[in-house]
Amino acid sequence: MNEVAKIRSEAPAAGEQPASQLEALPHNIEAEQQLLGAILTNNDTYDRIAALVKAEHFFDPVHQRIFEIAAARIQKNALASPVTLKAFLEDDAGLKELGGPAYLVRLAGAAISAFAARDFAQMIYDLAVRRELIQLGRDIAAKATKVEVTSEPREQITEAEQRLYKLGEQGVAERGFQSFLKAVTDAVNSANAAYQRGGGLAGISTGLIDLDKKMGGLHPSDLIILAGRPSMGKTSLATNIAFNIAKAYKRGMTHEGHEGAVEGGAVGFFSLEMSAEQLAARILSEAAEVPSEQIRRGDMTETEFRRFVDAAKSLESCPLYIDDTPALPISQVAARARRLKRTHGLDVLMVDYLQLLKGTGRGESNRVQEVSEITQGLKAIAKELNIPVIALSQLSRTVESRDDKRPQLSDLRESGSIEQDADVVMFVYRDEYYHERLKPPEDDPRFPEWLDKAERVHGKAEVILGKQRHGPIGTVELSFEGRFTRFGNLVQPWQAQDEGY
Repeated sequence: MNEVAKIRSEAPAAGEQPASQLEALPHNIEAEQQLLGAILTNNDTYDRIAALVKAEHFFDPVHQRIFEIAAARIQKNALASPVTLKAFLEDDAGLKELGGPAYLVRLAGAAISAFAARDFAQMIYDLAVRRELIQLGRDIAAKATKVEVTSEPREQITEAEQRLYKLGEQGVAERGFQSFLKAVTDAVNSANAAYQRGGGLAGISTGLIDLDKKMGGLHPSDLIILAGRPSMGKTSLATNIAFNIAKAYKRGMTHEGHEGAVEGGAVGFFSLEMSAEQLAARILSEAAEVPSEQIRRGDMTETEFRRFVDAAKSLESCPLYIDDTPALPISQVAARARRLKRTHGLDVLMVDYLQLLKGTGRGESNRVQEVSEITQGLKAIAKELNIPVIALSQLSRTVESRDDKRPQLSDLRESGSIEQDADVVMFVYRDEYYHERLKPPEDDPRFPEWLDKAERVHGKAEVILGKQRHGPIGTVELSFEGRFTRFGNLVQPWQAQDEGY
């Protein structure tokens, strides 16, 4: 132990805990002294460690104050040295215990090398995280011991998970300024990834070619609202996209330089309306090409059943995770999504559907405020976990009263918050559904006209992009096979040879 460390260990500063308690928490006084000494000797050292270490990461309160004052001076382009800091710390009771301003001189004199500053900073940061973990554990234990009506155990678990996740993400998201060269390099890498995928696609592919071209795939941190009236096929489209992404999953080294999904991705699916079994049956119906009603009834031929079992075997390793807990609060959705990302990975999150989620329920709040809280929560999840979030939404009945039943942004229930928070709003529309209900008798003069249109709209669906923050709006035509609840790429006559459909 060097001379400065010896002085420091022998004389605890004013307001410090007793030595027995200090020893209980992980810390390294010598590392703190070396880092402070390096900064006071060469102020340029601060710029190399500023993004990693803050004043609160120092264990010793006196060291916290020295670092804070030194950082403030350096940020103002003023010199931080034992002489300049003396004026600010002359009356510091903790520093007086250590011999006053002479301690600053000893710190600078005992600094071995500025080259090791980054290692000392990393050690100080790591030990600070360990102390926070210990404190978090104590807080959890204290809260669990204190039995109160207002404090539910489930809420405590959610809060603890949130604090743990934030602690785990500290220092990861901090980026600060970067050179234009780096920004250009990242942009080129992203464009290269899109080019390698066949052009026009920077995000995760939905497996639907025309939709990918219009949206450029699903982008991280985007909240995508998929809305429609009942029986339009919202859940079918969502399960199709989820299945396509999970089926295409390939792991490797991404262009950002870390390991992850290079094709497709791991999908989390919150199914608040249907059970996990029903959802799985839908996906298997699409994969095995066996009508879903036959699967429910067990009315399958031996060939169909064999196809169904083979499809189940081929899909069992797909990274598609379903949570069918009903009436989940938005805080639980966030906590479970974080846990899934930590344990199995998470590249896309789906919620079916938004109006079945609950807010926190604190105080008197109406439904519009609750939905606003839910959409803000979903957008926060997308940004925090850096993944696209697709949330399904019901539309109001005003659609049914119009002649043209194609949905608009104003048809969204509680539209203000949903439309405002979403990056993309798209509607599913099937003219076939409404046209079927207008069928006249066969002897009616209008029947031939009805039949002609029925043939044109049969097996077709539209995805209407009503809002897209980073791209064009418009309509994408898809095929729809109701028997298998499957959306697919619609081959136009002029595309059959050229587009690779």
